[in-house]
Amino acid sequence: MDVQFLGGAGEIGRSAVLIDESLLLDFGMLTDSPPQFPVRTPSPDAVVVSHGHLDHVGNIPALVSGDARPPIHWTPPTYELAMTLARDTLKLHGGTVNCPFTETNVRRVTQVSETHGYRESFEAAGYEVTFYNAGHIPGSAHVLVDDGDTRLLYSGDFHTDDQRLVSGTSARPAADAVICESTYADVDHEPRKTVEERFVESVETTLWEGGTVVVPAFAIGRTQEMLLICEAHDIPCYVDGMGKQVTEMLGQYPEYVRDADALQRAKSHARFVTGKDGQRKRITDQKAAIVTTSGMLSGGPAMTYIPEIRGNPMNKITMTGYQVEGTPGRDLLETGSAEIDGRIMPVSARVEQYDFSAHADRDGLFAYLDSYRDTPVLVNHGDRCEAFATTLREDGYDATAPELGATVAIQ
Repeated sequence: MDVQFLGGAGEIGRSAVLIDESLLLDFGMLTDSPPQFPVRTPSPDAVVVSHGHLDHVGNIPALVSGDARPPIHWTPPTYELAMTLARDTLKLHGGTVNCPFTETNVRRVTQVSETHGYRESFEAAGYEVTFYNAGHIPGSAHVLVDDGDTRLLYSGDFHTDDQRLVSGTSARPAADAVICESTYADVDHEPRKTVEERFVESVETTLWEGGTVVVPAFAIGRTQEMLLICEAHDIPCYVDGMGKQVTEMLGQYPEYVRDADALQRAKSHARFVTGKDGQRKRITDQKAAIVTTSGMLSGGPAMTYIPEIRGNPMNKITMTGYQVEGTPGRDLLETGSAEIDGRIMPVSARVEQYDFSAHADRDGLFAYLDSYRDTPVLVNHGDRCEAFATTLREDGYDATAPELGATVAIQ
């Protein structure tokens, strides 16, 4: 089995792994300016997708250009999320170099899509493939690929701890080699319960003092997590941006969330923003939390909310995810000002960051890999892949960090 890393090697973004020039695992984009795509666009016989985040699915429609019609396999939520992201990319960047596909490509994806549940083996390009719950976002999967002689486990993104939205991964299928993500290989997450308690106390204090809290959150996973927290602690909240659509969609797939009833309660508890008749500006005077995209303040309704609340030190902005260098969210945390909607704005509102990560940290990665001590480990999806591979080797693992474009033979 020959495995080529077309993206995601030594980096976070544009994940793409090609097996024997035949089976493609993920085909994402790295959101940069301009975006970066995998080093080449192959012509696979079939495609298998681990989960519905841009860095794993963002370039999928480009695979059905021309006469190519490879079947695309994913869980039902991953299919829905991929379609939502593709249409959003078309809306924002269609017809430019930032969008390598067309509306026609997106329609074709719906025609070749094949969905599968967890632990339901299926055939793809002559391989037996099985999805296992990865505990990252709803529908996220570890992907086990079996050619009859060799079993390759592609971890995808995963978390070993429970979140309110999804349970942590417990699946450890037998494998002859593992491709393992390493996003937070050098980080120890603060316990989730502690993070949530600090967040809730901060928000409740701000609302009690008469302030408004803007909660920038990624549309997929993080928005729903914050709504679940708000409902559990009876924090009045609004939800805005793409997260509204994703929240509605996930209600259709109760088997892919940890507690479908809790998600329904959270959806009912939150007030969905329509954005009509100046509603967003009016909301900023409410004593409430506003959960909105984008998570890094690079677009979305946050472009309306931040200018409205920035001048009052009684208000608060609570970042809920990692802020990539160069994004307005990162600038705001480091300098107290950010470029919002084309203008550099100083922010007097208090700014805080909370680590609600959906990835395993260092301890989680080691806990996951403990089941594969005698198995070759290929480290990818991280800024410090080689450093983590070295750490694993020092602990007795057969670990390497393939370079971008490299092909590795797996026995």
